[in-house]
Amino acid sequence: MALVTMLVVVVTGLAIYRLHGIFGSVDTTAGNAGLANEIVPFNPKQVVLEVFGEPGAVATINYLDVDAQPQRVVDAPLPWSTTITTTKPAVLGNVVAQGTGSTLGCRITVNGEVKDERTVEKVDAYTYCLDKSG
Repeated sequence: MALVTMLVVVVTGLAIYRLHGIFGSVDTTAGNAGLANEIVPFNPKQVVLEVFGEPGAVATINYLDVDAQPQRVVDAPLPWSTTITTTKPAVLGNVVAQGTGSTLGCRITVNGEVKDERTVEKVDAYTYCLDKSG
């Protein structure tokens, strides 16, 4: 009886081993082996932050960089601008400025399209521009 049981187990094991080879379950090739692991960036956005005012005026400017980290420029001669280029799905455009002149303005442009623009006329003018859609 033990011999018959052992024979049945060996024959069954051999049959299962052969069936695995037929149906390809031991094939170790990966379906995506030819694909690159890195996602190629596309549709880059170019965000331009600008501050402008009277000739000879200076301004203290605060803005958010591409990673939404605050940056500060003290006594920047006007006009001032910085360009942020990214492939991120969205970028927050934010610029705040206070100048020494009586006129101060800001502008946020995304891929050539003006998203926000403000101009203030008063002594030691203060202005801000914000774009959440970019």
